[in-house]
Amino acid sequence: MGAMATDIDLHLGRRLRRRRRLLGLTQQQLATQVGIRFQQIQKYECGANRISAARLWQLSEALESPVSYFYDGLEEAIERREAANQGGEMFSRKETLDLIQAYYQLGERPRRRLLDLAKSLHAEGDAV
Repeated sequence: MGAMATDIDLHLGRRLRRRRRLLGLTQQQLATQVGIRFQQIQKYECGANRISAARLWQLSEALESPVSYFYDGLEEAIERREAANQGGEMFSRKETLDLIQAYYQLGERPRRRLLDLAKSLHAEGDAV
């Protein structure tokens, strides 16, 4: 199962939990309404089990919400995860760590000048 599928399962599970709690239902009450065991609701909510299309329809009816409710904010959540992963990769590079270490070995004024220089180089790159 890919990272994207896992992200979707986690997002749907969080939305399921949020809506269930908003309506004041226990996992057992919701499970009874859709004819499953409460453990299955637990697994859906933590993203351990994938929610089928048919089950999502049943849950949306039981929770009095459109199916689209479960997908609200999904695109933004995936974009945030992808940005965090790219940042993590960048900071794990030796070059990045060396640059950060050298930067903090400078005094405050040279550090500020270096930062201004880096910003100006970036701005020139955008202008080209």
